[in-house]
Amino acid sequence: MADKNAKKADIISVAKAAKVSASTVSRNFNHPDLVKASTRKRIDAAVRRLGYIRNRAAQTIHGIRSGTVGLIVPTVDQAIFAELIESFSEAIEEFGFTILLASHGYSLDREYALTRKMLEHRVDGIALIGMDHADDTYELLAQQGMPALLLWNYAESAPLPCVGSDNYTAGCLIGKHVVSLGHRSVAAVFPPMAGNDRASQRFAAVTDALASAGRDIPEDWRMETPYSVAAAKAATEKLIASANRPTAIICGNDVLAWGALHALVRHGIGVPGEISVTGIGDFNGSREFEPGLTTVRIPARAIGSKAAKSIAGIIISDERPQASAHFPPELIVRATCGPVPDPWPGRRQE
Repeated sequence: MADKNAKKADIISVAKAAKVSASTVSRNFNHPDLVKASTRKRIDAAVRRLGYIRNRAAQTIHGIRSGTVGLIVPTVDQAIFAELIESFSEAIEEFGFTILLASHGYSLDREYALTRKMLEHRVDGIALIGMDHADDTYELLAQQGMPALLLWNYAESAPLPCVGSDNYTAGCLIGKHVVSLGHRSVAAVFPPMAGNDRASQRFAAVTDALASAGRDIPEDWRMETPYSVAAAKAATEKLIASANRPTAIICGNDVLAWGALHALVRHGIGVPGEISVTGIGDFNGSREFEPGLTTVRIPARAIGSKAAKSIAGIIISDERPQASAHFPPELIVRATCGPVPDPWPGRRQE
């Protein structure tokens, strides 16, 4: 059992154990890219053996970076941002940073409060999801001169550097695909739009794609539901409760599509023989569904990795390099979406 009264290891003892100078140990923590791999390995071994913990508070008082980057996401409850968070975390470590993760539950007021808390913890930079944020949040970041990045969405007009995909294009791709298969009776299962520019852009694009073909989603077939398999399942059951059913259900993301598929299978409705289902995201597991989910791929891992490199570059470089990057969405056609059978009785016709 460890002696609580024992003197804690300091940077000098780590340097002696690793047979390097204290300045080399400091450089290893603050600028690992400037230290040889073999030297980093020796220092790491000494740190582990001695149980050394850096005093970040003392460092930040003296103007040294804290080595942390704040990442604030809407939710960690579903698979939506899992790959993004993982790849961002892995990539940022290569620059000697770790992430401070928080979720705001789709509340922009809470996101502002979390941003303040992260600034109080002296993070070196902050990454936010999407572009729809409170004016106070943008103003706070500007006031503090905080290196900041927007990820998941991309737009040339973004107020900050952004790394992501065009969600309007994603919605267009899936909407046009459904139209191309001849579907006229189309329903939508989407998350709440308030404070969620990803969902609102995708839905606007889907409705525009349908409108360009002279079609529309009836109001009672526009289902808003939380990001939950169970909630999407319940919403889909409402859609199929009457004989007048849609021939296609376009979902705002793959999690909602999974819920729709569960509901249809439970009620013995053939997919895509009777009703087609689509998602957006191409999350882990969508390919493995039976049948495989037709969706639009948002390359989450690539976005997370690039975003980490971009925010690290903004923090480290005094020149503030070009940090934005666009990852185009891609239509992934699998087995849950097919043409409308002919004849197709009992359907709402326009």
